[in-house]
Amino acid sequence: MKILGIESSCDETAISVTEDGRKVLSNIVASQIDEHRLYGGVVPEIASRRHAENISWVAKAALEEAGCTMDDIDAVAVTYAPGLIGALLVGVSFAKGLAMSAKKPLVPVHHIAGHIASNYISHPDLEPPYLCLVASGGHSHIVEVKDYTHYHVVGRTRDDAAGECFDKVARTLGYEYPGGKFIDAAAKLGDPKAYTLPKPRITGSEYDLSFSGLKTAVINLVHNAEQKGEKIDREGMAASFQATVARTLVDKTMLAAENLGYKTIGLAGGVSANSGVRALLEKECAKRGYKVYMPELKYCGDNGAMISCQGYYDFLAGKRADESLNGIATLSLDAISE
Repeated sequence: MKILGIESSCDETAISVTEDGRKVLSNIVASQIDEHRLYGGVVPEIASRRHAENISWVAKAALEEAGCTMDDIDAVAVTYAPGLIGALLVGVSFAKGLAMSAKKPLVPVHHIAGHIASNYISHPDLEPPYLCLVASGGHSHIVEVKDYTHYHVVGRTRDDAAGECFDKVARTLGYEYPGGKFIDAAAKLGDPKAYTLPKPRITGSEYDLSFSGLKTAVINLVHNAEQKGEKIDREGMAASFQATVARTLVDKTMLAAENLGYKTIGLAGGVSANSGVRALLEKECAKRGYKVYMPELKYCGDNGAMISCQGYYDFLAGKRADESLNGIATLSLDAISE
């Protein structure tokens, strides 16, 4: 079964064709990073306009790379939530028109479920149930993956997402957007014990996360040093910050795994590309004898393959949408499992 998956929740116009939820036949991504870098972050209006300009040729390229026409496609899957509303609407509108004109079923896909599904592409042996840490620019969740379409969020950030924190700290240290890869590269050159940073804690909610205080601590340290004419060890700060984020994410995940009885752990989302997070999660899982699954780096960020893959499982579960499908800016993963 071939599913065409469309992803436009932020600043990547991405379309993919996959077969049976595991085999990627094509994966085309039109990135807007260079343009948004001029502004230090994603500008929603620009993102929406570029999606509208790119989506037709990206779809054509995805079909060509897969060696398919729409006659070969069994269903059209699309990210409908959560994300930037204008960006989502471009993908949803295009998907509705394409599905209707080609007389194909339309499958609505939750963006976070798509990130989780990226692991099925890289690891054909992975099957639910398992516990998954999802960390990206907009989300930080610890999720019980009950089966391919049912989830329970046991922990989430109370404020900033981990990826957002990476970008803001990177900007403070003078790195370009998107900041995650620059922090990662600098951290490899620095001492993770160069600076003592606060470790976020949430009272009364043992699996929830918080990164706002950590971000503020770094910003204050850097600004205070600048005001005093002192030099900041950028590599040391990057290493200290990254180590703190990784420890926070991994410790919470290990605590949830131990308490809830999971011995299979997944990692997903844009921050899953971070070498510090990956290394620490592997280390802590190995200490406990847990199996750990991580997507290949090319599937960590937003991409159409993850939406196509999850769309396959949603299709099998009977999920369908009609022409009334709309984009939704905010929607909990728990809400689609009810």
